[in-house]
Amino acid sequence: DITDQSFNQTTYEACKAFAEDNSIEFSYFRPAGDNTADRVAMIEKAVDEGFNVIVMPGYAFGGAIVEAAPEFPDVKFIALDVAAGDLLETAVAKAGEAYDYTPENWDLNKYVDMSNVYCAVYQEELCGYMAGYAAVKLGYKNLGFLGGMSVPAVVRYGYGFVQGVDAAAADLGLTDVKVNYIYGGQFFGDADITAVMDTWYQGGTEVVFACGGGIYTSAVDAAKKVGAKVIGVDVDQAGVIAKYAGVDGMTVTSAMKGLYPATYDTLTDVIVNGNWDKYVGKIATLGLVSGTDPEANYVQIPMGDGTQWSDSFTQDDYKAMVKDMFDGKIT
Repeated sequence: DITDQSFNQTTYEACKAFAEDNSIEFSYFRPAGDNTADRVAMIEKAVDEGFNVIVMPGYAFGGAIVEAAPEFPDVKFIALDVAAGDLLETAVAKAGEAYDYTPENWDLNKYVDMSNVYCAVYQEELCGYMAGYAAVKLGYKNLGFLGGMSVPAVVRYGYGFVQGVDAAAADLGLTDVKVNYIYGGQFFGDADITAVMDTWYQGGTEVVFACGGGIYTSAVDAAKKVGAKVIGVDVDQAGVIAKYAGVDGMTVTSAMKGLYPATYDTLTDVIVNGNWDKYVGKIATLGLVSGTDPEANYVQIPMGDGTQWSDSFTQDDYKAMVKDMFDGKIT
């Protein structure tokens, strides 16, 4: 769906805006089901209708790329959050071999035709770290991480979050900071997940990092009952969460990755500037590109009202942390 107000929707909006700004035909194709065959069928439908650049958001498109890209050598495939492992799992099985889920041990180009494919993945662990560090510095000691499905991007967010919490606690000399951690197994909220969040918040949890598309609704529903807080994901979700909750000020911050600029800028460079050769065949890792301008980075937290700044964690503190991350002082 493109109504998650997060990953899928942001990617869709970037594609749509690029196409409108450049008078290029654009359409949205939704696979009929959550499986590779249906994704391949929709790619084939798009190509049949004349579309020759296809943007795909999410790891689940790995198998579809392996199956469909070689069929259409004149079509450019651009994928976000599709890593080597997402491609290899299908490709190795297709070759009749057993895949051991260690992508670094496999020669990607031996198994996957990347001659018309570009993939980008993000260092979510960095903005997860920023959000966790900020939350503890802002005074929160009892935190939670609610992931969607335990896919690599969500796991990176979560691990970074825990490390940021731990680092801030160490910097402040705190020994009473706690983290609850769980994956919901889905990218939407429901009564069962809300019940778990109720238990967390009623047990003293002050803020939950809700990381996984629409799963934030369960965290917000539970937090609202006790006046607690949430942390958004992928984009600055402060406005989305306020609108859903009907209450302002529920969001401490958001761990953001540059879905919109990565999509829009890549399409501009590939289609308008004709620089496909710079991208094709690559899996790019997008993270920090500036130690002095946090907003130039592909991973960040909001610099504006989307973060609850205070004297204990100011914008200058955040900028200093980003510089230390960029310079390698924080790893």
